Amino acid sequence: MNGRLRVEVGRVAAVAWKDLTAERRTRANANAVLFFSVLVLVLFGFALGPDADALRAAAPGVLWLTVLFSGVLAFNRSYQVELENGAFDVLLLYPGDRRAIFLGKVVANLVFVLAIEALVVPLAAVLYGLPLLAALPGLAAVVLLATFGLVTVGTFYGAMASRVRAREVLLPLLLFPIVIPLLVAAVEGTTAVLAGDPMGEAGAWIRLLVVFDLVFFIACVLAFEHVIEE
Repeated sequence: MNGRLRVEVGRVAAVAWKDLTAERRTRANANAVLFFSVLVLVLFGFALGPDADALRAAAPGVLWLTVLFSGVLAFNRSYQVELENGAFDVLLLYPGDRRAIFLGKVVANLVFVLAIEALVVPLAAVLYGLPLLAALPGLAAVVLLATFGLVTVGTFYGAMASRVRAREVLLPLLLFPIVIPLLVAAVEGTTAVLAGDPMGEAGAWIRLLVVFDLVFFIACVLAFEHVIEE
């Protein structure tokens, strides 16, 4: 049992390492996603105007919309390289549990999105005047939990839409309705944490994120093999 577990963990690590290595060598997706994220933050800043209070009030929503839109670009790209050169069918023929492919993609996408957020969140703090350092522990918990849930669902629906010709259109249509509870919890949790959590609301939103992550992670892992066969 332990030997089989090590093999599966090795397969997960191999898929994740392959994706991250390919991205590190080309950096095309990272540059595009980062530029898009910065552009969204700046455009929202101009749209909201010079009112500092309005900017701070809208900052959590703007931040998570930026992460959501940027994540869609990453999830679309997740399976594209293998599909373009026919390597994905070969990957499916490898012996072992195919769920390792999904878990490896989740790990790679999680590292990628967190790296983008590590640059976007400080930039949002500067542009919108957010008290980032004072709220860092609680904000880190919200960001990690919300990002994990978003990446899990986005990677799953990315696989579902990967073989469709109009996958760039289909993926947002599938993903956005599902992540509404996660987006609400992330925005409200971020708002509470940045305000110092005077009403003690952050804990409830964090628990909601935990429940969302557990439910959808288990569901996506169990359903992946059936989805990838279609």
